[in-house]
Amino acid sequence: MTAATFPAPSDGMGKTRKVPRILILGGGYVGFYTAMQLRRRLGRREVAIVVVDPRSYMTYQPFLPEAAAGSLEPRHVVAPHRRELRGCTILSGRVTGLDHGKRRAEITPTEGDAYMVSYDHVVVGLGSVARTLPIPGLEENGIGFKQIEEAIALRNQVLNKMDIAASTWESEARRRMLTFTFVGGGFAGIEALAEIEDMARAATRDFDSIRPQDLRFVLIEATPRILPELGDELGGYALEQLRKRGIDIKLSTRLESAVGGHIVCSDGDAFDSDTLVWTAGVKANPVLAETDLPLDQVGRVRALATLQVCTEDGTVVDGAWTAGDCAAIPDLAAGEKGKFCAPTAQHSVRQARHLGDNLARFLAGEALTDYFHKNIGTVASLGLYKGVAQIAGVKFRGPVAWFMHRTYHMWAMPTLNRKIRIVLDWTTALIFRRELVALGSLQSPRQEFVSAAESGKKPVAST
Repeated sequence: MTAATFPAPSDGMGKTRKVPRILILGGGYVGFYTAMQLRRRLGRREVAIVVVDPRSYMTYQPFLPEAAAGSLEPRHVVAPHRRELRGCTILSGRVTGLDHGKRRAEITPTEGDAYMVSYDHVVVGLGSVARTLPIPGLEENGIGFKQIEEAIALRNQVLNKMDIAASTWESEARRRMLTFTFVGGGFAGIEALAEIEDMARAATRDFDSIRPQDLRFVLIEATPRILPELGDELGGYALEQLRKRGIDIKLSTRLESAVGGHIVCSDGDAFDSDTLVWTAGVKANPVLAETDLPLDQVGRVRALATLQVCTEDGTVVDGAWTAGDCAAIPDLAAGEKGKFCAPTAQHSVRQARHLGDNLARFLAGEALTDYFHKNIGTVASLGLYKGVAQIAGVKFRGPVAWFMHRTYHMWAMPTLNRKIRIVLDWTTALIFRRELVALGSLQSPRQEFVSAAESGKKPVAST
């Protein structure tokens, strides 16, 4: 297996010199913001930064529902690594192994053989993946909602099914196509469901054979409530509002089977649905099991409040740092021993910036500080002009909460370029209707060409 080589920095007099190399695993919230913070504090002659991720951009996930619903241009909710992380080396590939004892990581590119990258410090920011269950048919029929590709695919799926249903007169087939099932009543599931339902209802105005009441949206949630982070009052309000819109919400219910698109629920209900969206929780990236870093019982990297990796007894693992969904970071603001920070964007972004500062302090021989963040509030969108929010203990509902949701996330979106583009998208949407067109061919762009090539192989009948 080959080892990657990188150009060594110069001292300005034509001589190269050794500088610490920081390898950042993952280009999501943690990797992106850590690299930005480090590069703000340290120049190329002070530290070399290498970021590894299979995607060439960071996705701002809170905006995925609006991108899926057509309120935002999908390209505007991602931040490209090579443009925003100037001065860093970007490697497109997956981390498939880590031997921290030897200070090297195995990187597998999209094409080609795996290679090794050596480092002085490693930042583990691999994030989380969808936590799925061994439910028959889920793998074959389900779609996640963590990446921009999935948001675009879901949008195309919903609008494409409506297009096909509008030209189909068989009642069972139409009912199946116009039934959209979501599993998981947390923020991701509720916001995705609410935005997509809002979009689909608006799209019926362009169809003369589909009425709003022909659409069926179903939410399956295993617990007795939705949006538990918002508490009983706001969670109950959200539940009431969604049900008023005709959404079928099944609480204390589990998905038991989805074979062939036939949905079977634990409450005894069964129906057919061509669209199944899975948002029922996340888990730490399973590749962490291929490393020699200390993990907790659920597969997260153990860490101190300084964001240094540590063993079970609290001993620091030299040269290893972590943050985000894949890390067990003590929540000092909770004031309760054994309490860890929740896997939220709010924590991940702040932890990443703190990690960048602490790593810069460590290289300068300065004292490290503990990560401490008290949640100032929670916001959730329930579709256009609808939302719920709790800020500093004050509860908001309706258009005010929706506006606060947009304002907070616009402010949190990295780079001025993206902030301006997002505001322009919203401003345009106030004047013109959002585009409700399914670009289904994006999932199979070669289909028409292949069909033409196959027809070309058939013999031409003589006349």
